[in-house]
Amino acid sequence: MFGILITDKGPLYAFSGLLDGKAVVDGFVPPIFDYTAPDGYFRRREAEIAAQVARRRAGLPVSEDPARMSAGLQDWLFSQYKVRNGRGECMSIKEIFALRGLVPPGGTGECAGPKLLNYAYANGYKPLAMGEFWYGQSPDNEVREQGRFYPSCMGKCGPLLSWMLQGLEVAPNPLDAGFCSDAEPEVIYCDDNLIVANKPAGMLSVPGRVAAPSLLGWLRERYGESVETCHRLDMDTSGLMVFARDVHTKALMEAQFAGREVVKRYRARLAAGSKPFRHASRGTIALPLSSDYYDRPRQVVDYENGKLAVTEYEIETILPNGEIDVLFTPRTGRTHQLRVHSAHVKGLGRPIKGDRLYGDASADRLYLHAGYLEFTHPVSEKRLVFEKWG
Repeated sequence: MFGILITDKGPLYAFSGLLDGKAVVDGFVPPIFDYTAPDGYFRRREAEIAAQVARRRAGLPVSEDPARMSAGLQDWLFSQYKVRNGRGECMSIKEIFALRGLVPPGGTGECAGPKLLNYAYANGYKPLAMGEFWYGQSPDNEVREQGRFYPSCMGKCGPLLSWMLQGLEVAPNPLDAGFCSDAEPEVIYCDDNLIVANKPAGMLSVPGRVAAPSLLGWLRERYGESVETCHRLDMDTSGLMVFARDVHTKALMEAQFAGREVVKRYRARLAAGSKPFRHASRGTIALPLSSDYYDRPRQVVDYENGKLAVTEYEIETILPNGEIDVLFTPRTGRTHQLRVHSAHVKGLGRPIKGDRLYGDASADRLYLHAGYLEFTHPVSEKRLVFEKWG
């Protein structure tokens, strides 16, 4: 990742980690702490650890436990990374994470954002605007498109930047705000056991960490506290959801979802891309997904520990502006499955329009709608089909 910080004295540039194996490169701000010096303590201690590991692998006795040595070196390193904030305070990364009862993950402090802010504070620059963007080929596991800006990760940069930004006037985090919508939920079907409702984009399915109304809360106000959710849609996704009116019906419906007996179809509009779209008009995407440990709620493609996610797609229309309407039929129900399968280079290679996590938030909403729902009524055992396309 590369970063740019606009200041009152002009722009500053930085890169995450090393660039061509170097920590210091002309034209970019220096690292917060340069651990790459060949004769520095870090490299000397690193060589000592490697020697102890080699002895242990050879069956020879070791003078120190390599794992303990490594942990001690990492702890020392984070004590050397001292950063400033907008109040003029200075603190080590180790101390900043300790304020939250956390230990910094490896690599904390090496991202472009913290480098830029720390350099600006140290040299009397006033930060005005900052962003980080990807340059180069997309990695196999993450969704990255050259030239596109992405938010900082929550695990490494979240606690660090929260402290470093103190003292500055900062706009609200757009990821904490839902898309603005005046649309009201709509009840499509209701009987003594079930409710099928159409959720607008920007409304939570169930109460969450964001202080915002949820569809479950909206239904309980109208049908009583016994209403229970049977599945979920992302906050930004609109469309049909089924709710149970008692816990017994909830269990029966959840069993249908777990047994993949429920058919769901979504319509999405993919954002225009910089390269021609060269995919078949219909096909299947199978990419295993797991949670990004350091950047939740983002998901990554994980061939070792991920759970298989399968999506059938059908291209409906390629619009003159390059955007693409596509119909998705997910065969599994993984978190952000359709969003990742759309945006990933091994999927369709185009993020869904308005996707703030895997694309950009320039659209008025996320263009993903669950318009088709088919399942067996848990009491009457009749097959029910509901369609509501936005």
